[in-house]
Amino acid sequence: MPFISVVIPLYNKENYISSTIENVLNQSFQDFEIVIVDDGSTDNSFAIANSFNDSRIRLLQQKNAGPSAARNKGVELSESNFIALLDADDVWKKNHLEELYNSISKFPDAALFCNAYQLKLQKNFTHNATYNLQNMHDIQLVEDYFSASIIHPLAWTSAVAFNKSDFWDLGGFDTALSLREDIDLWIKFGLYKTVVFNPAYTACYDKTVPASLSKKNIRQGKYDFLSQYEEKEKNHPGFKKFLDINRYAIAIQCKYYKDIALLKLLKKDINPSSLTFKQRLLLNCPSGIVIGLKKLHTLLIKNNIYLTAFR
Repeated sequence: MPFISVVIPLYNKENYISSTIENVLNQSFQDFEIVIVDDGSTDNSFAIANSFNDSRIRLLQQKNAGPSAARNKGVELSESNFIALLDADDVWKKNHLEELYNSISKFPDAALFCNAYQLKLQKNFTHNATYNLQNMHDIQLVEDYFSASIIHPLAWTSAVAFNKSDFWDLGGFDTALSLREDIDLWIKFGLYKTVVFNPAYTACYDKTVPASLSKKNIRQGKYDFLSQYEEKEKNHPGFKKFLDINRYAIAIQCKYYKDIALLKLLKKDINPSSLTFKQRLLLNCPSGIVIGLKKLHTLLIKNNIYLTAFR
């Protein structure tokens, strides 16, 4: 039995899947299997994945059912007790699996193992994700996942591994959710399971992929998603602050796109003490200023300068 199973959901990623598979095969830690679930691709993704001749690779086709169903199926078919996820357009450094192995070896009874990751903001500009932790030198048990995640979340889908039995105990990825299904799972791990953090930066999240933040239904969907945790947050101050930070992010999008009705609902739910002075200022300033600052922020990123309202 391999030590770890790498689960890759695949849907129309013909330009990425070859390098993604090679990315895994070239890892410094080699005791793994790769389980690829093609979720009804209509391009050449399946054929490219099928061209690899390596006994550690298993490839399955299914009708399109979404990334949650594909990941769940991959975990179901896996032979290992530990699962690492990798989306077909994300990138690991060569030591990614090795660092996950180090974390699991140090805390074998934990449930979720998070490696630090980078954010690709421009073609040649990456920024290290920032975590609210005092210790950024040692592999560690995380006392409060949510307090540690108020700047960037500890868990990002292509930078984690988890114990398979804990994954199923939490119900796996919720296929009823049309978005944020990954965040939903990490929240459940944070609420009910033991989380480990490894400060080694071993993965890269490509933020240059265009998002659909201008669509009102996306913002409304995010708001509805956060609202489902209202009862849980009442007795968990760290979780309340984590949710308020996420509400703040949606609220700024509402100001930018002048979605006044949803903005009012969000401001009603946010406890101002959850935010920094800069964030409170931005939340209450006119939309025109937010739009101007967003343009300035974009310009600074293009010049390899990254500023944040968290400091």
